[in-house]
Amino acid sequence: MKRIVLIRHAKSSWSDPDIADVDRPLNQRGRLCAPLMAAWLREHNLIPDHIWISPAKRSMETWAAMKPLFAEVPEPQTEKALYMADPKTALAVIGTTPTAAETLFLIGHQPGIGSLARKLSTSKVGESQRRAFTKYPTAGTAIFECDAGEWAEVEFGKNHFKHFAAPKDLV
Repeated sequence: MKRIVLIRHAKSSWSDPDIADVDRPLNQRGRLCAPLMAAWLREHNLIPDHIWISPAKRSMETWAAMKPLFAEVPEPQTEKALYMADPKTALAVIGTTPTAAETLFLIGHQPGIGSLARKLSTSKVGESQRRAFTKYPTAGTAIFECDAGEWAEVEFGKNHFKHFAAPKDLV
């Protein structure tokens, strides 16, 4: 069984209106929340075998703040297509994940990450899912289990939504 962990980047800074969107860094809250979510993932024994990450600075900084909470993890693969990706593009990236990986982290952006969560899921929408599928707050994290043997076999509408958490749930 494969597991997909969808992580929206942590809270970014809007202090410099002239900075390009792709170059926006995390703000203080983002730098505090990213490790909090990493601790939650570790407590749930969700350790990545493979990591896909958007090239946006806020995504890279989110992972940099999370990484120290995991003992040994692979280096993330930056994928330009994940910057503001729609669900179809994100699914295509997921499909190229090495077969040996069992737990995949994908760090991206809203609205694509929420749309991807909605399209991946098979189960009825509960309260936790409703948040993941609509607002998907910064540093929000959704967990899916997939019955696929190969990542290329992962399809929309055939994956089991397991958990969703955001920083405010943990403090």
